[in-house]
Amino acid sequence: MIHPTALVHPKAKIGKNVTIGAYSVIAQHVYIGENTKIGAHVVIDGMTYIGKSNQIMSFCSIGMVPQDLKYNNAGITYIGNQNFIREYVSIHRGTRGITYIGDQNLLMCYVHVAHDCQIANHVILVNGVNLAGHVRIASHGVVGGLSGVHQFVEIGRLSMIGGMSKIDRDVPPYMIVEGNPARIRGINLVGLRRKHIPEKHVTALKKMWMLMKKTNWENQIEDEYVQQVQKFWFNSHRGVIEI
Repeated sequence: MIHPTALVHPKAKIGKNVTIGAYSVIAQHVYIGENTKIGAHVVIDGMTYIGKSNQIMSFCSIGMVPQDLKYNNAGITYIGNQNFIREYVSIHRGTRGITYIGDQNLLMCYVHVAHDCQIANHVILVNGVNLAGHVRIASHGVVGGLSGVHQFVEIGRLSMIGGMSKIDRDVPPYMIVEGNPARIRGINLVGLRRKHIPEKHVTALKKMWMLMKKTNWENQIEDEYVQQVQKFWFNSHRGVIEI
């Protein structure tokens, strides 16, 4: 159902069983997949693809012009399936590339996703999180409320960032990070166990953490999860958050 006060461009592509609320504005180059629900006063602009069964709540703005002085009217926005995007979220289109949001993510109220960010699947961004341009977040990452993430930062899989943190360097997978300036506080044991990671890998990560605080820890533990952390650490372009 499309509310009679909504402004939907006749060339926009709207899938089956899509709901568009009062006073929402849908631009020409927008695709909205079936069973997606869009609340009141939502603006969707630019070349924007939105997949199936998403919920986009009131007063969101998606696909808007990025806050980049070099922007030259290019770039797109892609949102996958079954995402829950709460009130007043803003998602800006890519500059020359794509702003990408995968599947089954939760973006809480007042989250800002800047141009060219890449968000994988099952990510949670708590109220008031601000992502600068080109930030990458791997699957199952959690960013606590009112945290700010510097441009080009990469946040690893199953990491947890505490609220009101300043993230100016990369966050390795499976870690808890918190503070201003942020520091690694330990292994995300709760997250690992909630995702049913085998206990042998959890034990190896705990051992790695103890070695990291004391000595040179490279290549001392033969475990695939530890190796993922090592690979992330040594391939980081911005450098990794300090311990």
